[in-house]
Amino acid sequence: MHSAPAVIYPVGRSRDADRLLFGLWALGAACAGGAMLEFDDILGGRAALLALSVLFAGAAALWLDRGVASGALRFDGRHWSLDEATSSPAFAAARAEVGLDLQFLMLLRLVEPGRPHRWLWLERRAHPSRWQDLRRAVYSRAPTSSPVGAPADAAALAASPSSPS
Repeated sequence: MHSAPAVIYPVGRSRDADRLLFGLWALGAACAGGAMLEFDDILGGRAALLALSVLFAGAAALWLDRGVASGALRFDGRHWSLDEATSSPAFAAARAEVGLDLQFLMLLRLVEPGRPHRWLWLERRAHPSRWQDLRRAVYSRAPTSSPVGAPADAAALAASPSSPS
């Protein structure tokens, strides 16, 4: 089996992700509006609380969207790193986990030891010629040092820090 290719992919604000999140927020707002019509007192406390929660969710989404990282996501065949345009050089021992895959848009969680997890939206239109390489790298298994066909040691696998908990 061949290993996944090394890849560098641009990261930044995603228009497709913005559209998806706005559509979900609008659907939630419409459902909240429909629920408010069922209240006996449309100007009461429950209706106001529901309206405020919808407005708060929209404002929080806009505020969080302003802090989206931009730079380059790198895979060297073993580890991931994020080179941001506004920060120091990347930390090169990260893991990438897929949170959502829509074929043209991917939500990726970058797990770096000792740092908070980062969520990144990646879209095909950012670099269409490298999209399939990125997908192969994301879905590839991490290389192991044991030879192919060697029996796995269950105790060692259970003790490894990369095993899901």
